[in-house]
Amino acid sequence: MVLVEKSVSELHGQCYDRSEDPEIRVTAMLELGSPLEMIQLLQTPWEERFKICLSLVKLLFYLAHSPLGSIVLLDFQPRQFVMVDGNLKVTDMDDASTEELSCKEDNDCTLDFPTKSFPLKCSAVGKCEGINEKKNLFNAYRYFFTYLLPHSAPPSLRPFLSDILNATGDLQYGINETLEAFEKVLHLYKSGLYLRSVQYVTIPFFFKREDYKCWPSYSHLGCLLSVHGAEEAAAICNSQSQCQSFIVTQRRTWTGELDEPPLSKQCVPVTFAINSMGQGEPISSSKLAFLFPFQDAHSPRFRVA
Repeated sequence: MVLVEKSVSELHGQCYDRSEDPEIRVTAMLELGSPLEMIQLLQTPWEERFKICLSLVKLLFYLAHSPLGSIVLLDFQPRQFVMVDGNLKVTDMDDASTEELSCKEDNDCTLDFPTKSFPLKCSAVGKCEGINEKKNLFNAYRYFFTYLLPHSAPPSLRPFLSDILNATGDLQYGINETLEAFEKVLHLYKSGLYLRSVQYVTIPFFFKREDYKCWPSYSHLGCLLSVHGAEEAAAICNSQSQCQSFIVTQRRTWTGELDEPPLSKQCVPVTFAINSMGQGEPISSSKLAFLFPFQDAHSPRFRVA
């Protein structure tokens, strides 16, 4: 049986060659991807890092409920994963196994890691309950979640992310509960419910574009961030001393569910505007906003209404 899952690299073909070294019999041709570089990922916007963690959780959910049974990745390391068109995929399934540890009593079911150990139950059929699922989940926590989830996350989402980190780090959650928690965060983020209800008004200004750099940003040439709408962009701009103006573009991120080409000079920006009642452009998903530094005395000032 072949595993078919969008987070598993696609096998395009395989070659058999008995003329070479007898120990090298098969060459597999897999979907091409870029190696996972954790240092580079830490420099990407939080939204993209959350996407990677969500993809990993969905993969682990599939492995826990696969047609072959619960599958464990024995060599669970970031090097076993690649990025394909911005999506995380596991590329090496050679060390995957459906075997679960046999036991006679609960004392036979200790799941050991370098810094922690977890006691598990021995089932009536003589197998350690959920050991494959829990091993995958804790490895995801220690190699991915701890590095990619908390840093530069929206402040109002941090309590939810902290709950995920604590629950997976102590294996209080199984993969079902973990996926549910991730989807809750995704819903709050996509819907804009994570935003504080604060209104901003602006003073008219003469706009002159001049980029400045911020971190993390979608562009190394300036400050390009994802926002839910103009009000969130105003809040971010108001919190950064360099920022005095911004525009909201029509390009959407992956949470916007629009498949658009990479940002280019052909993208038409929308100039930011909030009326005197504090009502901004209604946006139902994340868009990208350019932030600009102080220009002159006519630059905008944002204040809480």
